[in-house]
Amino acid sequence: MIKILRIVNRFNLGGPTYNATFLSAYLSEEFQTQLVGGKHEEHEGDSQFIPLNYGLQPQIIEEFQREINWKQDRKAIKIVRQLIRTYQPDIVHTHASKAGAIGRYAAYKEGVPVIVHTFHGHVFHSYFGAMKTWVYKVVERYLAKKSDAIIAISPIQKNELVNKYHIVNSEKVHVIPLGFDLNRFYENKEEKREIFRTQYVVTSDEIALGIIGRLTLIKNHEGFLKAVEIAAQKTSKKLVAFIIGDGELRAELEVQAALLRASCPNLRIIFTSWIKEIDTVLPGLDLIALSSWNEGTPVSLI
Repeated sequence: MIKILRIVNRFNLGGPTYNATFLSAYLSEEFQTQLVGGKHEEHEGDSQFIPLNYGLQPQIIEEFQREINWKQDRKAIKIVRQLIRTYQPDIVHTHASKAGAIGRYAAYKEGVPVIVHTFHGHVFHSYFGAMKTWVYKVVERYLAKKSDAIIAISPIQKNELVNKYHIVNSEKVHVIPLGFDLNRFYENKEEKREIFRTQYVVTSDEIALGIIGRLTLIKNHEGFLKAVEIAAQKTSKKLVAFIIGDGELRAELEVQAALLRASCPNLRIIFTSWIKEIDTVLPGLDLIALSSWNEGTPVSLI
């Protein structure tokens, strides 16, 4: 039995949770996986239901936090190192930046035979200022040297990691696109459309637009709202813009939305917060948008 310790940043709604869940649940019987990760933050949707739905019981590490916090991060490294000593994995597979840093460092210090990391996105542009971005690049280059393999989720991402940002040598990088169970998105679409549009009182003569994701700078909801404003000004048709998700910018975006409503009488803007069963939402929309400055794989569009 080959034992894998799989570490994700935190169990918040998004692609990494699905990827880590499917890898943990569907590897062949010769593999045994223990899945661990941090809690979702207060403004994020909790995604622990995803592994639970597939018969997994993830272990939560409270010290895993999104932001850099040296005190908490040192505690998290200590916890992961102890977990490695107890579980004795043959492979440590980390997903995304914080888990990748803490997990790979701990695995290297504990002498784990194989260390693998998946980049679900990266923070090498549009996230931070020049100095902080440079620090992240230095850290990732160091960690890449300690890794036996790096997984990129698209050819474009591999090119960025290898040629644009010079994080890792090409030979170490393997492109493995994300896999998803899409069956539920093909089921009962007309019924789901009717339920969604009835719930939010969307009439037959209204065009429903939507964006899905954390309300944070990198997702560029401000750009989405500007595009919606331009659309509303160019047509007399009635538009309803759905902002699906939550985050630290919600109050700021609600102010922007209120100003748009006042200037565009044919526009409604609805904040829904998080909706876990997104297959019940998409049939009700006529158009879905993505305005992010930086994406690994655009899961909301898939």
